Amino acid sequence: MATVDDIRRIVALDHGLATVSVVRAQGTVLSTVVNAGVVAHPVTGEPVAAFVGRPATRKIAHLRTTPRATLLWRAGWAWVAAEGAAELVGPDDPLEGVAAGAIPALLRAVYTAAGGGEHDDWAEYDRVVAAERRMAVLVTPSRIYVNP
Repeated sequence: MATVDDIRRIVALDHGLATVSVVRAQGTVLSTVVNAGVVAHPVTGEPVAAFVGRPATRKIAHLRTTPRATLLWRAGWAWVAAEGAAELVGPDDPLEGVAAGAIPALLRAVYTAAGGGEHDDWAEYDRVVAAERRMAVLVTPSRIYVNP
């Protein structure tokens, strides 16, 4: 049975590069590329797949309407996918139990887990993501499947 440890293994092989797929209002699928990894959910502490999103993108608009997503990471012929309910956590998308002051640390955690490692200038990172009103997209896996 696949687990979040399979996600972490593949993330480490290709800098967290993943395809995220969401459903448009008319039922078709939109797919795009993000850097994503695994972090602890800021309320429950359970592991979730996560990436940092920008509010003006279509994927975020679709997630606000239909909050479900599938993330697929690959490295060579190995791949792992996680699908589940999505939550947005940011200045325009408050999540009960997450204080506004906790959002910068959450975005840093997602950046690091998604293969970004340590940033050269966290203060500048915080400034840019705040100015762009970026949010964390958290996907609680209801299903994880893997091709080792």
